[in-house]
Amino acid sequence: MVRIFAAWGVAVAAALPFPSRAERIFGDGFETSKRACPAPEHFAAGLAPQRRVHVSTAGSDAAGDGSPARPYATLGRAALDATPGTAIVIHAGQYSGGVFLSALRGTATAPIWIGGAPGEAAPLFHGGSNAIQLSRPAYLVLHDLAVRGASANGVNIDDGGDYSNPLAAHHVAILRLDSRQIGSGGNQDCLKISGLRDFWVLQSHFERCGAGGSGIDLVGAHRGVIHGSRFVEVGASGVQAKGGSSDIDIVNNRFENGGARALNMGGSTGFEFFRPPLSVSTPNAEARRIRALANLFVGSAQTPLAFVGCVDCVAAHNTIVDPGRWLVRILQETVSSGGYVFEPARNGLLQNNLFVFRRAQVAATPINVGPNTEPGSFVWRHNLFYAWDQPAQSNPSPPGTVEGSLIGLDPRLEGPDHRPAPGSPAIAAGAPYDPSLADLGGRCFAIPPSIGAWEAE
Repeated sequence: MVRIFAAWGVAVAAALPFPSRAERIFGDGFETSKRACPAPEHFAAGLAPQRRVHVSTAGSDAAGDGSPARPYATLGRAALDATPGTAIVIHAGQYSGGVFLSALRGTATAPIWIGGAPGEAAPLFHGGSNAIQLSRPAYLVLHDLAVRGASANGVNIDDGGDYSNPLAAHHVAILRLDSRQIGSGGNQDCLKISGLRDFWVLQSHFERCGAGGSGIDLVGAHRGVIHGSRFVEVGASGVQAKGGSSDIDIVNNRFENGGARALNMGGSTGFEFFRPPLSVSTPNAEARRIRALANLFVGSAQTPLAFVGCVDCVAAHNTIVDPGRWLVRILQETVSSGGYVFEPARNGLLQNNLFVFRRAQVAATPINVGPNTEPGSFVWRHNLFYAWDQPAQSNPSPPGTVEGSLIGLDPRLEGPDHRPAPGSPAIAAGAPYDPSLADLGGRCFAIPPSIGAWEAE
């Protein structure tokens, strides 16, 4: 069945029925790789501001009025004038971090925009505990900003502690955010999102976050898309989704030494921080329906993919090169206790993924399965495994149901993007997943698709 989230503007297929949608429309033999697949659009795409309020390092909060001739000096002052339909235009320069904005709320047809000025360098917010914190926002677009040197988090978006209210924080688009050099070596994040529903993180860059933190840390976040972004030397994880997070697509991103667990689907969260609050009558989970689609992972201290108390989660069409210790981990860090029942990590799908690894580097058991999980419920479909230093030792023996694996075949990856060369055994060797899914270059996958994050040219 195909699950469509109208609020996102994207479709994701958990299992594609036959004939496919593309085959029904275009007929048998339609080569979807010959056309571009649309990138996800955020809620405010196509909308325009009704008024603008300007901020400049040469401005004045006391004497300014927010006009181009008399701009304000700070984002905090400009935000006092932001009503639905307002764009806060921040001109190039360096601004003090530690900005806290509460209840900045636009509407579905008249959002609020905060971002850099067209044609100028992105304004830089430096320092503070959180360089920018947005509490209880709604219908907000944050775009073209840089943050550096915050001691806690680069950008922090939260629900103000109103954990049981699904409308406390919702509809936020983050576009072209550049967050680097955050924290002091602990659990600090380049982007922290807590209790937010309906969100988009698009075309952003996260680098050198706290050693124990994440590029993006999601706690109780729901219905989100992380697309077209880059994660470099980010600490514990590139993206982590836990605390009851659900229905999040992580698509077309690049992880370069993306932490101990480059993508941590699930995790361990204090019971009091779950959004929505934990239930005593129905089973709980750290995360549900997290999907990693067509990403490139190069290096990782431990593993590129960790299913940690994650239920019905998917990794499809990813290219994974030189993981540190394990190809995949299946773990359970939060178990039933205190009157709360937690489901184990189960029902994972790994399909059309391409693993290239060094057998002498990874563990003797390349797929790490921890206690209190259900590895037998996982399905591995048309994945390619290649140990480049010992091809005969390429089989990682995945747990669960295994179909159509390619073992020990050199995928012939080329260049820094690790694309399959012509004649690669990965080409046209996958099982159909979703013909509307774009590869890393923006092309639709063919029918049948190639294995990995790239479709053949």
